[in-house]
Amino acid sequence: MAWFGGNYKEFDFEMFSVSHFVIIALLFIISAGIFLNKEKLKRGNWRKVEIGTALSLIIFEALYHIWMMVNGNWKVSHAIPLELCSISLFLTVFLLLTKKKIIYEILLFTALLGASQAIFTPLLNFEFPHFRFFHFFYTHLMMIWTVLYFTWVKGYHPTIWSVVKLFVFLNIMMPFIMLINKLVDGNYMFLNHKPKSPSLLDVLGPYPYYIVSMEGLVVSLSFLVWLIFREKDEIKRGITVQ
Repeated sequence: MAWFGGNYKEFDFEMFSVSHFVIIALLFIISAGIFLNKEKLKRGNWRKVEIGTALSLIIFEALYHIWMMVNGNWKVSHAIPLELCSISLFLTVFLLLTKKKIIYEILLFTALLGASQAIFTPLLNFEFPHFRFFHFFYTHLMMIWTVLYFTWVKGYHPTIWSVVKLFVFLNIMMPFIMLINKLVDGNYMFLNHKPKSPSLLDVLGPYPYYIVSMEGLVVSLSFLVWLIFREKDEIKRGITVQ
């Protein structure tokens, strides 16, 4: 069962390898398929598929934690699902199961900004066909496809207030994660220090100022996402609180 082992040297991931390009191609192909077939998809009953997808994400995440434990990699300092993409995964599950608009409003931004960045520049050690390769890309792809499905097929759209809700969500969550970082000597969401490898945070200033810069960048990009995915007549008819 080498594909479930912890020796990354056997499956050393290479960015922009053939397998990575296949994943990127799948992202665009399936996303385009959802958009081009949205009217046809609207006529179907996809509830079982929605629930099945939610369960598959739960199973994949549970297997990931089992994998870390089996290979001695589960540590409280980095294995608690407190990274933004981990939080987005659970938001995806909750959205699929409950169809709550407020979950969609937050997930739209965290998935399109966070999960897409993770797909193009993955922090990943394991190449195809290792389990971790499938877990990483399946969960991140599903975050994106879920919000696109709810936008184009289910008719959900963000409002300008969705950006405000994201801002509030992040700022409520941040102090708790900073406290947990202190208690477990972790660096969840890079709130304790910058990553050792080169990253966008390197141009956002020193600690702790890059945290404010990072939040400002997220909110700015969220406005761009809102402009793209809002209801097209929202500005004309005026912004209404939802």
